[in-house]
Amino acid sequence: MSIDVETSRDGRVETWWLNRPDARNAVSLDMWAALCDHAARVREDRRIRVVVIRGRGGHFSAGADIGQLGRALASDDEGGSYRATNAAAEKAIASLPLPTIAAIEGFCIGGGVQLALSCDLRIATPTSRVAITPAKLGIAYPSAAVRRLVAVVGPAHASELLLTGDLIDAPRAERIGLLTRLAEDLDATLDELLDTLLQRSPFTQAASKSVIGALVDAIDVDALGRQWESWSLVADDFAEGARAFGDKRAPVFGDRPEMNPDTK
Repeated sequence: MSIDVETSRDGRVETWWLNRPDARNAVSLDMWAALCDHAARVREDRRIRVVVIRGRGGHFSAGADIGQLGRALASDDEGGSYRATNAAAEKAIASLPLPTIAAIEGFCIGGGVQLALSCDLRIATPTSRVAITPAKLGIAYPSAAVRRLVAVVGPAHASELLLTGDLIDAPRAERIGLLTRLAEDLDATLDELLDTLLQRSPFTQAASKSVIGALVDAIDVDALGRQWESWSLVADDFAEGARAFGDKRAPVFGDRPEMNPDTK
């Protein structure tokens, strides 16, 4: 099990700590795999009533580890497994039959938002910052995460977040529904929320999550997402986005791509 995802237990609450503070908890392939394994273990342990996901070092997550992953971040077409592991972890967390909470401070970017969206509740400090940044890199955001984002904030706000890739502050993220609650004292608010959840019926919580999940997952967009992932490898944008990231400069993108999911 990756040491970059640590766990701690307090009674019926388990906390998963993203533990790469030197990289602002950028999520590696091993970390997504570890999250998937933790979810499978918790699913079988009926004593656990709530899972909390947090980041060490003052940040939730700066997103995917772009420097480590390279082309694997865009698609699994060349034999990689990042996209598949990423999707499996998101689904495993979202489908847990118990409440899940993302406790956010600092940056929550890209894949960090994907991870937070897989949780039922997202609480954050007022100074937190959120962004979904694939438009700065030239890749397709995971289709299941897009579907979940639209379900949470609606098409208009989802479009702005995805098309601009801009950072937004926590108060605005709460207003549009991306965050469920702001907390000046994150630990105190988290403890209060945990007390409430532990006093409620686990049967009702599991039933509610099952029905909500069925509604969110009603449209199958996985095949379309895989098409865009494949096309990202032959489009010019990802090559430029990756170079710009390595050079620590703003990317310079050109014309729109020729391929289109409606016509290709």
